[in-house]
Amino acid sequence: MQIFSPNMLKVYEECPKKYEYRYVQKFNVPQSKGVFEKGKKIHALAHYYLRGDDIQKLLAALTDDEYLVWKSLLNNEYFQKNYVNSEYNLTTKVGDFWIGGRLDAFMKSDNNYFILDYKTGAVPKNPSEDYQTMVYLICANEVLAKGWGNNYSLSFVYIDLKNNQNHKITFDTEKKTHYYMVLENACKKITTTRNFLKNQNRCNFCEYSKFCH
Repeated sequence: MQIFSPNMLKVYEECPKKYEYRYVQKFNVPQSKGVFEKGKKIHALAHYYLRGDDIQKLLAALTDDEYLVWKSLLNNEYFQKNYVNSEYNLTTKVGDFWIGGRLDAFMKSDNNYFILDYKTGAVPKNPSEDYQTMVYLICANEVLAKGWGNNYSLSFVYIDLKNNQNHKITFDTEKKTHYYMVLENACKKITTTRNFLKNQNRCNFCEYSKFCH
């Protein structure tokens, strides 16, 4: 069963050829670990902290800069809400296609639910229309709808740890209809592609550029 993740949808939109290399032919190109190291540490620390595990050894391994980022997350109003789950895998169907992803954290306050996504780097330029936002909200809404009917609210919150800001997108009926349409069309476009064409405008930023033709 093919499950389309936000990254898969983003990569195809960026360059169909890159999608083919990464997800069809499954070519892995080594990347510098340093680029993602801070984010990995903060995500792991947040997961163990929310579960109630002992995090002292993880805290001791942080650099001064990473510790400041951690304190910023720890003091965030949404991170302080009631814990539901973290590193939470969700899938659902849109039309004939499966979509899914892993939520950094799922929090609540009364019947108000919040999907949290921690960003140590850049937040999407248009958060409301980002594939991650759409996939996560659609998946989480399906879970809540089965147990809560219409008696809840659902929001996606990008926690911008670089600039100490929150970007909140509230889910509603209009967004649900729009997101379903966008996601179904994106999945259909990928599955019906017979020739994965290269986007020449993205070659300078692509890890496959050295052997792409």
